Amino acid sequence: MSWLQGLILGLVQGLAEFLPISSSGHLTIMQELFGIGGSENLSFDVAVHVATVLSTLVVFFKPISNITKGVFTKGFNKEKDYVLKIIISMIPILIVGLFFKDWVERIFDTERVARHTGNGLLVVGIMLIVTAVLLLVSEIISAVRDLKHGSDAEAKEQKIADRMTVTENMSTAEKCKIFSMQNGINYWQSFLVGVAQSFAVLPGLSRSGSTIATGLMAKVKKTSIAQFAFLMVIVPILGEALLEVIKGIKAGAGTFVFSLPVVCGFFAAFISGMFACSIMVKLLKKFNLYSFAVYCFIVGVLCIVLPYVLK
Repeated sequence: MSWLQGLILGLVQGLAEFLPISSSGHLTIMQELFGIGGSENLSFDVAVHVATVLSTLVVFFKPISNITKGVFTKGFNKEKDYVLKIIISMIPILIVGLFFKDWVERIFDTERVARHTGNGLLVVGIMLIVTAVLLLVSEIISAVRDLKHGSDAEAKEQKIADRMTVTENMSTAEKCKIFSMQNGINYWQSFLVGVAQSFAVLPGLSRSGSTIATGLMAKVKKTSIAQFAFLMVIVPILGEALLEVIKGIKAGAGTFVFSLPVVCGFFAAFISGMFACSIMVKLLKKFNLYSFAVYCFIVGVLCIVLPYVLK
């Protein structure tokens, strides 16, 4: 891997991790084009994943700081409620990561897929089209909801929720109801979004796209879903990176390798990740996801068709 390839792949990872276009799918496409692999590639994958986590921490520094303070205060509050929902959202991906991830990777490995279909990007292409459909359906449902209740209904509900106060004589159920209104997501919605994340182990199925789309379809507030979707993946991404390192060491791929391509990829992913994360939060509040749906559909079709055409 050259430094330029590392730079390009880092930019792709940072952008695609937060934009709903599948980082795994785009990295697979780029790595197929560049023909790269090996222990340095393992180190690169770990570095860019850590970089995207750091970019998330920077973009959401204020809410993370507030949540941390709330967690260490006395009594059950909306911050503890929020963290509990993040933990619940991680249950499905934990199950998949522990019991099914290796199986999925073996089944959908590009070389294996290429041997059976003649196109190593076939699964990536199909999953990108699935991502496009999810984004399209979620936006249609969200648009219909806005027409029915008004585009400013969520903002009004949030203002009302923020003015609500929790008293000591309230039951836990009453407190949770208020916290759910203030945080913009309830426990059932958190679990559904977590289930969507667990399916994103499939190459080409966007993690941010599937979680955000599922959240919107489950009536999570647009102003809340982006932050929740990005914060809920911090632990799974770091866990995935750690598992990759352990698996690489067991396979004899060596330890982490510091090199110019890895360093370039890390900083490129960090900077592009901060940009994409900030943009995605603003897009969800003011715009729609139709353009991303069209993009994923076009790239998905190209992944399915081009390898056969170019043979």
